[in-house]
Amino acid sequence: MRRAVCPGSFDPVTNGHLDIIGRASRLFDEVIVGVLVNPSKSGLFTVEERIDMLREVTASYDNVRVESFRGLLVDFCRAQRASVLIKGLRAVSDFDYELQMAQMNIGLAGVETLFMPTNPLYSFLSSSLVKDVAKWGGDISSHVPDLVGEQLRARLTPRQPD
Repeated sequence: MRRAVCPGSFDPVTNGHLDIIGRASRLFDEVIVGVLVNPSKSGLFTVEERIDMLREVTASYDNVRVESFRGLLVDFCRAQRASVLIKGLRAVSDFDYELQMAQMNIGLAGVETLFMPTNPLYSFLSSSLVKDVAKWGGDISSHVPDLVGEQLRARLTPRQPD
């Protein structure tokens, strides 16, 4: 079975992430979306909330499952019996960082990295940018699934005093 891991923090998942996951699902028998648990960072959404959102927005893919992991990504890959990582690249700056990681991962555990260029529609998109736009009431509807947009608005819209 050809199995790949698509890792990230997904705080929150964007249409750019979903583009990469969907394209990977056509190339591999199974794609495991690995949600990083990073205790030194506090995200907008809990790991459980991110997993729930990801499971809902990837439900149409029969060969995609969502799991969390902590520690080394290569250890997660080994535990999942996956020998390939899928990484989306938006710009050359992404490549500089991701190449170092790819070389480390193949050296540590023989895990290959497949770089997938992002669809140009999403080349500027990041979770951080989406959160910033949502925080100031901007329209993010073309950048995230409806479910995620609703969750962002609920989380970021200030409550009005009674």
